[in-house]
Amino acid sequence: MPGQKFGPAWFPGLIAVGLAICGALLIGSGMRQRRPWLAAPEWIRSPRARSGIGALLGGLVFYVLAADALGFHITAIVLLAVWIRLLGASWRVTLCVAVLATLVIHLSFYKLLRVPLPWGLLERWAF
Repeated sequence: MPGQKFGPAWFPGLIAVGLAICGALLIGSGMRQRRPWLAAPEWIRSPRARSGIGALLGGLVFYVLAADALGFHITAIVLLAVWIRLLGASWRVTLCVAVLATLVIHLSFYKLLRVPLPWGLLERWAF
């Protein structure tokens, strides 16, 4: 926005600094422990955990491929509904959270941060 003393790289840079600090702390705690550097965690043996990881990666690929055609809103609601159902929530909770979270994310990006999101099929109702 005009008149601000920081540019568009400020927020991602702030997140990068926070992640670098967290990474350094994790490396420091790992160096103090006498364990192998690469080891598979226990949860990786769980079929539910593996399906969750597959759903996350598949959902990200789906978003990249479908967001322009379907639009952010439809894509986000579908993805959140699938992910929340995989976590075991009821349909009532799933649909409410998926719709509300999509609206909050839309308002955060579109109105507050002024980042345009793809409208896709809902282009005629864009505001």
